[in-house]
Amino acid sequence: MTYLITGGAGYIGSHVVRAMTQAGERVVVLDDLSTGYAERVPEGVPLVVGSTLDRDVLDRTIAEHGVTGVVHLAAKKQVGESVEQPLHYYRENVQGLTVLLEAVAAAGVRNFLFSSSAAVYGMPDVDLVTEETPCLPLSPYGETKLAGEWLVRAAGKAHGIATACLRYFNVAGAATPELADTGVFNLVPMVFERLDAGEAPRIFGDDYATPDGTCVRDYIHVEDLADAHLVAARKLAEWAAAGEPRDLTVNIGRGEGVSVTEMIDLINEITGHSVAAVVTPRRPGDPARVVASADRIAGELGWKARHDVREMIDSAWAGWVARRGVSA
Repeated sequence: MTYLITGGAGYIGSHVVRAMTQAGERVVVLDDLSTGYAERVPEGVPLVVGSTLDRDVLDRTIAEHGVTGVVHLAAKKQVGESVEQPLHYYRENVQGLTVLLEAVAAAGVRNFLFSSSAAVYGMPDVDLVTEETPCLPLSPYGETKLAGEWLVRAAGKAHGIATACLRYFNVAGAATPELADTGVFNLVPMVFERLDAGEAPRIFGDDYATPDGTCVRDYIHVEDLADAHLVAARKLAEWAAAGEPRDLTVNIGRGEGVSVTEMIDLINEITGHSVAAVVTPRRPGDPARVVASADRIAGELGWKARHDVREMIDSAWAGWVARRGVSA
């Protein structure tokens, strides 16, 4: 097997590349480096700089490297930006996926893994989100992920491709400091940034129907997420080898909720700070609780998360220290 990993120079993509190469899989990375970094790609792994919108680059890469499976992570993924630039998001995330699937079908590639998102669910009013929970995305980003799932399943059915869609929840942590997330768009790095500046972390609303009034989320270590990609890709390869073009859709989470207040308290403890958070108004569209049911992936693939929240924050902080040059 040789896997094409799109977006393999990004935060999550580089961890997937790491997991798959360490497991002995051959991979080639395609990344336009708009948010990824070439230095994240391990030595010996081919890096093709290009876009999934470029059919010629896709055809050439698949042929030259003998690609037999695809793990598709390349996407634009900022919710707020997607509201401001919906056409850009649909072009990159949906049209780019369409072109990629066309190239995959033409080349006879028989397994395709799509990195989706819990954003497809929107604001679910349930204790645990299962794969049967209605999908009602609240942003163009979430819409593009849901449309992507539809495309992947339809193409798989039409062209005999085994497919999987992984809906992952809130990703944090790092396998090594150099692979840490460099963006400041999620809770953990947002708190790090405020603490470094000597400012109080912000809590957007403390009047939700949760135990401490703050939003509750399911956090998954990026190493666990990468391992889930490896396990799913290998299952698809089994199906493809057996001539079974099956499809699978699963949540990737720990099945445990952690509130914003609990996260900030733990971040303060781990980083050696003691800065009390300030409460600001709610952000529009923030659901009170979004926690995954991880039963299906456990049953289908035997996968379960291994890392806890403390490990996520510890490793994320080590990466923050290394990249930002702050004192631990």
